[in-house]
Amino acid sequence: MRHTLRLHPDSLCAAATRIEADIAHPRPGSLVLSYVVSGRISDLRLPPVVTAARADELWRHTCFEAFVRGSADPGYYEFNFSPSTQWAAYRFDTYRSGMRVATEIASPRIEVRSTAESYTLQAALAFDGLSLPWRLGLSAVLEETNGRKSYWALAHRPGKADFHHSDCFTLEFS
Repeated sequence: MRHTLRLHPDSLCAAATRIEADIAHPRPGSLVLSYVVSGRISDLRLPPVVTAARADELWRHTCFEAFVRGSADPGYYEFNFSPSTQWAAYRFDTYRSGMRVATEIASPRIEVRSTAESYTLQAALAFDGLSLPWRLGLSAVLEETNGRKSYWALAHRPGKADFHHSDCFTLEFS
């Protein structure tokens, strides 16, 4: 399934014209996410690829994110995927509360591809923490070479960008 992420109304982005995300669920307990950015990729600040490892505060720079919860569950996971192939997984009990590192999440497989007009990050996750159906929120933070950041998501709540808000969990996946 391909979905378009929308630029937050308070954000500007000269480098990217569009972000689309594909979602696949090839087997129980797995999720494959592909984010495709279209635009002038050379105007994005993309960190170099390094050895994949868990890292914090990836959202401070270009980062692709997924928020996943069970349909009736107030708790959720937050996944961060950096173009460097660093990643993070957190578990929350409720909205921005009870945050902890999700140590039960295995290292995702992250692959990146880039051309002058397109950048793709694909992340394959394996986790059994939630039963279907899931509610998902997909988002991205893009940092341009001039330092400006823009915020993209399937949906935005009114006001400041907040990917954790339940208004952003717009996609049901079963």
